[in-house]
Amino acid sequence: MKLAVILGTALLAILSSNPARAEFTVCNQTLDVVNLAVGQKVDNADQTDGWWTIGANQCVNVIREELTNRYVYIYATDVFGHAILNGSTEMCIERRRFSIRGIDECWQRGHIAAGFLEVDTLEQARWTFFLTGRNP
Repeated sequence: MKLAVILGTALLAILSSNPARAEFTVCNQTLDVVNLAVGQKVDNADQTDGWWTIGANQCVNVIREELTNRYVYIYATDVFGHAILNGSTEMCIERRRFSIRGIDECWQRGHIAAGFLEVDTLEQARWTFFLTGRNP
């Protein structure tokens, strides 16, 4: 009985020493490696960032701080650069790692326009999106 109390107390101490982190996580439940770009409002301006490479049946935290936006936008490609998840919100991307402020006139500013999928996080501080291959 004493051992159970000691183990329970130790577990509680470990859990309470690591405060819960709010984040946006994407889990790749497909059999393919995907590259992911994310769009969100940062300091009242639209911003896109990429790329995160997510292996099959792996998860990656793409936003590590508390979610302050209800909507997060994601775009995914296969390893050949072909879109495998896209939506109707046009935002800017690059072929290599990027961080782009603004989503207007992508082509005129030397970027690539891509259709991002809008994810409604329901104003939660933490959200996980599951990429299944059947996503819209």
